[in-house]
Amino acid sequence: MKTLSEWLVYCEQLHPVAIDMGLERVRQVAQRMALTFKVPVITVAGTNGKGSTCAMLEAVYLQAGYKTGVYTSPHLVDFEERCRLHGESAKSQDFASAFALVDQARGEISLTYFEFSTLAILHMLATAELDVVILEVGLGGRLDAVNTVDADCAVITSIDLDHTALLGNDRETIGLEKAGIMRAGKSVVLSDPVPPASILAHAHALGADIWVMGQDFNFSGDKLQWSWAGRGRRYSGLAYPALRGANQLLNASGVLAALEIMRPQLPVTAQAIRNGLAMVALTGRFQIVPGEPVLVLDVAHNPHSVSALAANLDAMGFYPSTHAVFGAMADKDLPAMFQKMLPLVDNWYFTDLPLPRASSASQLAEFWAEKNTRKDAKASVHESPQNALDAAIAAAAPTDRILVFGSFYTVGGVLQHGIPKLHAKHLSN
Repeated sequence: MKTLSEWLVYCEQLHPVAIDMGLERVRQVAQRMALTFKVPVITVAGTNGKGSTCAMLEAVYLQAGYKTGVYTSPHLVDFEERCRLHGESAKSQDFASAFALVDQARGEISLTYFEFSTLAILHMLATAELDVVILEVGLGGRLDAVNTVDADCAVITSIDLDHTALLGNDRETIGLEKAGIMRAGKSVVLSDPVPPASILAHAHALGADIWVMGQDFNFSGDKLQWSWAGRGRRYSGLAYPALRGANQLLNASGVLAALEIMRPQLPVTAQAIRNGLAMVALTGRFQIVPGEPVLVLDVAHNPHSVSALAANLDAMGFYPSTHAVFGAMADKDLPAMFQKMLPLVDNWYFTDLPLPRASSASQLAEFWAEKNTRKDAKASVHESPQNALDAAIAAAAPTDRILVFGSFYTVGGVLQHGIPKLHAKHLSN
């Protein structure tokens, strides 16, 4: 029997293109597998905030005593991160068994790596004894493999420009793609404070029960705590979510709306909500690792998420120097990303990434040189995220901060041996 690693290599070679939008092939295989869910399902789509939303829902339901299953992608270090059962990554041998079932069921049907692995993980979740399943929708919505599942509740997080070649060049077009996860007569939460009109129109045409930020639910907060109000229920004196960053309150508000919608099937107490938000953890989302120098990890890889990162870095206070390890895919809007970060970063460490569609470190450095207007800023190129981080550690003073951001592969590249703990040079002498 093949190992998980062997299955992943096999899947990469099956289909002529990496991304093939459409549900027909996936639906056929899912039907052959008799893939159905007997427990409530929540799907989460959007440009940014999907992973955080899934993690918060999972944390609250775990605190409420429910058996949870979560599908999220991509992974940072190990493929097994993509499926969590009861809060833990699933075992590689269980993945391997599920991949074998998909391969048997697909027959002559060709599947992409993402479609093949999604069907395997959906099978694992459908056959585990769970109380609730939380599914992160991958790249789009309407044509994403996850959308073969009819969810009881959908959450759509922030909408912004990303994957424009596949999804469209404006928020309205992209919003309509994300709106494809809605179902007639079912509830949908919009966490985006300014949702595209296309989503609202689609929800009304479909007859979906739509929860809109600022109308059906809202939040307020001061420096110490925050409050949430929805249709007929309020929570006050809430501690801020353990996931850092001002943007996480938008995600948390959408989570509370989803919990309220699902209350008849999955009741939760106020204490479970408080505990879940206080204990939620998600690697690489404005994650601050204490040390000398301090280390910040963030998978911000499009203008919207980089803008949030810049605001969060500003709020951290003063550091003599900021060192940034950065790697990104070639199709990203680099001008907009650099525009936000150039004022904040003193030393850049550009890195190659192990994918054909990634920008090379030298391409990033050339682009930076064109845009940079700071005479005091410096840049260097490196062949891997770890090499770039090592160079940043060697150059940084104990009171500086080091930021690792960009693609999941950039952050994942420095996490291969766990979360780095940095110790100032003067302490190790």
